[in-house]
Amino acid sequence: MTHKYKTSEAKTCLADQHITFVGDSRIRQLFYAFVKILNPLVKEEGNKHANIPFEDKTAALKVDFQWYPEVNSSMKQYFQSLRESLTSKPHMILAGAATWSIKMNNGSAESLAQYKVNMTQVAPVLEQLTDVSDVYWILQDPVHEQLLRESRKMITNERIDAYNQVAVGVLNGTSRNSKSKIKMFSVSKLISEETIMESLDGLHLPESSRDISAMVLMNAYCNKIIRPIDGSCCQPIPPLTIIQKLAACFFTLSIVGYASLTLIQRNKHRKNNKLCTDLESGEEKKPATATPVASCPEILLVSFCKLGLIMAYFYFCDRANLFMKENKFYTHSSFFIPLIYILVLGVFYIENTRETKFLNREQTDEWKGWMQLVILIYHISGASSFLPVYMHIRVLVAAYLFQTGYGHFSYFWLKGDFGIYRISQVIFRLNFLVIVLCIVMDRPYQFYYFVPLVTFWFMVIYGSLAIWPQIIQKKANGNYLWHCGLLLKFAFLLLCICFLLYSQGSFEKIFSLWPISKLFELHGNVYEWWFRWKLDRYAVFHGMLLAFIYLALQKHQLLSEGRGEALFSNKVSNVLLFFSVVSFLTYSIWASSCKNKTECNDMHPSVSVVQILAFVLIRNIPGYARSVYSTFFAWFGKISLELFICQYHIWLAADTKGILVLIPGNPMLNIIISTFIFVCVAHEISHITNDLAQIVIPKDNSALVKRLLCIAGFFFGLLLLSALQH
Repeated sequence: MTHKYKTSEAKTCLADQHITFVGDSRIRQLFYAFVKILNPLVKEEGNKHANIPFEDKTAALKVDFQWYPEVNSSMKQYFQSLRESLTSKPHMILAGAATWSIKMNNGSAESLAQYKVNMTQVAPVLEQLTDVSDVYWILQDPVHEQLLRESRKMITNERIDAYNQVAVGVLNGTSRNSKSKIKMFSVSKLISEETIMESLDGLHLPESSRDISAMVLMNAYCNKIIRPIDGSCCQPIPPLTIIQKLAACFFTLSIVGYASLTLIQRNKHRKNNKLCTDLESGEEKKPATATPVASCPEILLVSFCKLGLIMAYFYFCDRANLFMKENKFYTHSSFFIPLIYILVLGVFYIENTRETKFLNREQTDEWKGWMQLVILIYHISGASSFLPVYMHIRVLVAAYLFQTGYGHFSYFWLKGDFGIYRISQVIFRLNFLVIVLCIVMDRPYQFYYFVPLVTFWFMVIYGSLAIWPQIIQKKANGNYLWHCGLLLKFAFLLLCICFLLYSQGSFEKIFSLWPISKLFELHGNVYEWWFRWKLDRYAVFHGMLLAFIYLALQKHQLLSEGRGEALFSNKVSNVLLFFSVVSFLTYSIWASSCKNKTECNDMHPSVSVVQILAFVLIRNIPGYARSVYSTFFAWFGKISLELFICQYHIWLAADTKGILVLIPGNPMLNIIISTFIFVCVAHEISHITNDLAQIVIPKDNSALVKRLLCIAGFFFGLLLLSALQH
């Protein structure tokens, strides 16, 4: 992955630096493309066969071009002068030449032999310069032979390849005892093999190719300094933190422990088999015993062993330089064709639901599933650059939060269970994977923004209903004063949301308080949290309100939820369906006509509920629609949270900025293999989380309190280690 450097970034990286380009007219073109990153207003001075300086006094940087079109004694003397210079030497040297030698000597064999002799003389000087400079030898680009004018016809691709082979052979052999420090720059050559037919004269590269080569050079030099998230090339592996090392030790011990336990159990099984005699021996054979149920320590050991192997895969995919990453390039086909595929698959797996209630569990799993698949396609295709798609995906994220409000309100209203066990179970299931990834991948909690968002809103729902007076269905049954009290709670919640919205300063002060600031800060401030919270601030409230209205209507038997029955009377159902379809289409038309992302984001919190409610009504009012669901989508819906989080590191790469490449050179096969592994890992992590939740969060309150205190101590230890690390 290459980062596209802005002028300000490039100047920051190259401040107080000196860079020298040495060579012929094609090197001069590369020089200009490089300089234009620093100053887009620079103009080329035509076929100037002379040295060209460039200086930016604000950044105190110098970039110059030295005209040496042939590898000869003059070029050698120039490099010697750089080596012997008492003033500061260039920080980066880029050199290359050959086409003039081919042209001036009519491509003769003697010229190639002399080129080898000259390269042999220049190479040791260049090798000595590598002690103080980054030295690149730029391999010669191919030509488009049909476009060359008569005076250049002798510059053939066959001869260019021969000169490149000589240069590589000589320069790689300059250091006898170790590998040469001179770097071969072959990127430009590879690019021009695909683009040279666009050249105007057959010799010089088109501007777009030069710009790419210059940007690669900038990445090669600056990525290790700037460390951009979306520029994975040329970056060293980040050093392991203390916390990462401790995590590695813990998982290694878990794997060793599990292997030892398995070996011990096998040995016991073999001994038991030897004790059992055959019936022919005259002794009665003991009946086979049932498979023993695994104990809690065994389940913990197995779970952490599996998790350790999975986390090692996460680390190697997105932190070590083991696998390549590639940039995303959005096209309409890369987004919409996979969308059609999953839609067809979803339709093929339609089955009847076990229950036909409004927003029943199977339907909400289906809803989560297809939304998650659409979001995954959106991320891997880079569709965020296409504003209409971006606005529709924003609705899907709001719909997740809408479901959070609807589901948790319904549970608390019907069950009245505000115990510590319930809240601990939910928070553990939501946050377990993210906490482990924060430790293993060395990322802040807020980096996985959706989980903090869902966790925060769950706590808001819990706090709203749990504080005195606790209003639940059993208490409010037939008593309208209790209903009024609940509506007052709704009004107060809405008032708090509006207060935080219109007082960004207060919002930032509240969430910047230690220690909760550690949960909400990203890059040292809470702005990202403010932005994410603000985008979908009403979605949970709308979900809670719909749940209350639905449960009230259901209580008063104003709904028909039988199989095949419309939710309301025919007249009401038809009117609601008509307005829902119109609203759904109206929102889509508005979102598709959006021109400015900022303005549309400002409108989104208020209008996204239109699209969500329209979908809910269209999906639930007709009895036949409410009675069926797609098992394909529902299966993905059950692991939607794991899919959303895992994609960050083992499907996408470079913290979602790129795409993981397990199989280079075959994009389709790469996507198939990486997707298969990604889905399997998400499914396995879902099982691990469920197993651990049963053990870590016991139903006994006294035991649970002790474990929560241990967990609090664990996090306090992490904070101390993190502080020591920094």
